[in-house]
Amino acid sequence: MSQFIALLERYQAKLEQQYGRLLNQDIRRAITDMLHCKNDVNRTTQWHCGHCQHDQQLPASCGNRSCPQCLHQTTSNWLVKQTDKLLPVHYFMVTFTLPYQLRVLARQHPKALYQLMLQVTAGILKDFAKRENKGSLGFTSVLHTHNRRRECHPHVHIIVPCGRYNAVKKQWCKSDKQYLFNEFALAKVWRARVIDAINQSAKLTMPTDTPKKWMVDCRKVGFGASAFKYLSRYLYRGVLPDKDIINLSEEMVTFKYKESSTNMTKVRTLPVLEFLWLILQHVLPKGLQRVRDYGFLRGNAKQLRLQILLILGGDISTMATPVKRKRAVCICPCCHHEMHFMGLSRLRN
Repeated sequence: MSQFIALLERYQAKLEQQYGRLLNQDIRRAITDMLHCKNDVNRTTQWHCGHCQHDQQLPASCGNRSCPQCLHQTTSNWLVKQTDKLLPVHYFMVTFTLPYQLRVLARQHPKALYQLMLQVTAGILKDFAKRENKGSLGFTSVLHTHNRRRECHPHVHIIVPCGRYNAVKKQWCKSDKQYLFNEFALAKVWRARVIDAINQSAKLTMPTDTPKKWMVDCRKVGFGASAFKYLSRYLYRGVLPDKDIINLSEEMVTFKYKESSTNMTKVRTLPVLEFLWLILQHVLPKGLQRVRDYGFLRGNAKQLRLQILLILGGDISTMATPVKRKRAVCICPCCHHEMHFMGLSRLRN
């Protein structure tokens, strides 16, 4: 069992007592799922060995994207999928960060705020590209809700290939690999559009102490593979891996993290209940799509990407060949051959 889930099970009653007013429906659902993950006799996976005919039942995973025990295959498959779409060009990562004064909205109305952030950032990049009149962009947006200390820190990372595709001329327009868009101009538009969107929202209310300067970071990230690997770390395997929890006591939890400015390993120690809430506040609302592809990187644009790859003189064999996705594997305890998954069984009460 995950160390985080073990703590959650042990301190559930105290957590409810201290933070109950902050636990929304999505967080409560995640808690229930995690406590039953690989621990529910009423939900089992059925496996059969074709070599020795052995049958086996195993407790089923909960499948909740906030669960540290689940969806590791999903993370690997997403990374393979994004790597398969890489073009032989330089890439940029643009990061739009929400000021801390607005982070209270993330706790009050997470779905409305995060949807707004993803929509606004995508619109900004499309409009900046449109002004240059060189063609359309392709990009992938990923919502992150925390910093390395695991505090509430909503921001959107966007991976952008260096170049545009002109659909009318069927041409690839090269861009300056040293420059995508002006960061200060992006930041001004980011601030103006978020404020405007919040003022028009029926759920969100703009705080009175909104800062004048907002942060947008735009930097080169090579040929893209390392950037996608970085983004995949926290997508589908919980906020904090067990390996980063380095000490547990009756009342305190210590975990390690890498400081972004120095890349040095730091440690943070918190009371158990405060630690549990620190992680649980990042449970995403049900139905929120935190990863979105646009333009020629969207899922149904494979033929367009093949055409761009041909224009760029790249190797189309890897993109044309279907990529094998990793799947769950169970090894037979009797003959050590790979077993076949037969389905999920649910017992009714």
